[in-house]
Amino acid sequence: MISIIIPAHNEGPNLRKLLEKTFIEAALTAEIIVALSPYNSDGSEKISVPKGVRFLHCSQMGRALQMNEAALNANGDILAFLHADVIPPDSFVLDIERTIKEGYEAGFFSYRFDNENFWLKINASFTTRDGIFTGGGDQCLFIGKSAFNALGGFNIKQVLMEDFEFFDRMKKRNIRYKIIKNQLIVSARKYRYNSYLRVNISNLLLLFLFKGGYPAIKLKALHDKLIRTPYQRNSL
Repeated sequence: MISIIIPAHNEGPNLRKLLEKTFIEAALTAEIIVALSPYNSDGSEKISVPKGVRFLHCSQMGRALQMNEAALNANGDILAFLHADVIPPDSFVLDIERTIKEGYEAGFFSYRFDNENFWLKINASFTTRDGIFTGGGDQCLFIGKSAFNALGGFNIKQVLMEDFEFFDRMKKRNIRYKIIKNQLIVSARKYRYNSYLRVNISNLLLLFLFKGGYPAIKLKALHDKLIRTPYQRNSL
């Protein structure tokens, strides 16, 4: 079984779009866990959802914390971590199952933005191949639960870019992974509230600081100064 884990904090509209429409088929073959922060206040858990979706009220707030807690409560032997504002392809579950059957222990999806902007297409093109940007949360990591546990889950002290930190440990352990070129649709809302140039420069700066060992708390503080976000989200 695949357990699809969706960490969320006040993401009601996005969850409604994702759960009421996109996951009707997926819910028939996979377990779907929405890991809500303890401070979620938008009534997300009252959304009408298909059978197979359950809401987990997490004890602490933070993407790494919420995803780890959901993983502990998951029944599946494959874990897939999906952002609330990302829409997966119709063959999402089948793509994951096929990849695991091919002998891979983990994988990611390429993606495109919900905006046809030329520059955003260039950004998205980097997700089709392995490189410095591989491992970001928008690419939807999926991994065998045994491998996830062996790696110790997400680092709860990594309050920003926890997905990149986890991916670094994956590579050090030689976890075999594949990038599936079947595109997720990622929200471009961060670009809508900030300029394209501002977001890209900020992301590059944060990534290089992360690679250089800059403390996670300071990274988070710098991110919050650089990027204006009218929504609440715990990671890039």
